[in-house]
Amino acid sequence: MDTFLKIFLPVYFLLFFGLAMFWRSYIAWKRTGINPYKLGNGDTVHDFVGKLFRLTLIATALIVFVFSFLEGYYEWFSPITWMISSPLTVIGIALLILALIWVLVAQIQMGDSWRIGIDEESKSALVQHGLFGVSRNPIFLGMLIMLVGLLLLLPTAATLTVTVLGFVLIHVQVRLEEAFLTEKYGEDYRKYQMSVRRWI
Repeated sequence: MDTFLKIFLPVYFLLFFGLAMFWRSYIAWKRTGINPYKLGNGDTVHDFVGKLFRLTLIATALIVFVFSFLEGYYEWFSPITWMISSPLTVIGIALLILALIWVLVAQIQMGDSWRIGIDEESKSALVQHGLFGVSRNPIFLGMLIMLVGLLLLLPTAATLTVTVLGFVLIHVQVRLEEAFLTEKYGEDYRKYQMSVRRWI
């Protein structure tokens, strides 16, 4: 199983970040002329959360890289041995696949409204159909599922730390976006909040 995971995980994360982040952002930019990447380097809470989230993604990529290509250093991440089991591995793989499909579908449904971060400058439609009719934050939900799946596949102290930090940052980002969307869309967003749960 280790040999499979050493191939599966790098390929998976290349697909996840390549398709879900870069490709969808490129499509949205080509269609609208608006750069959907809105995580800045300023001194706001939003920018600070964005910086920490970027570090979290880099740490995730590093863990996967070391596991797949530098096996001798993997012990440095302090494996949690009692979590290493075939059933949890299968569940982890299933969660990663589910997360990728879920996020890609949500991004397609989001269309030209897709943004990474808070866009205070341009106008976009409030998306409420498809997966957004089930969860107000389906893309973030997919990312949470991905983090849990990775923890089940590579249970280490480092992965657990990244997962906990990722959960905290995503929850903070969601609340920042909710405040922004309430201000931007007013009563329409408040009605949406009342009819659709934050997560699922």
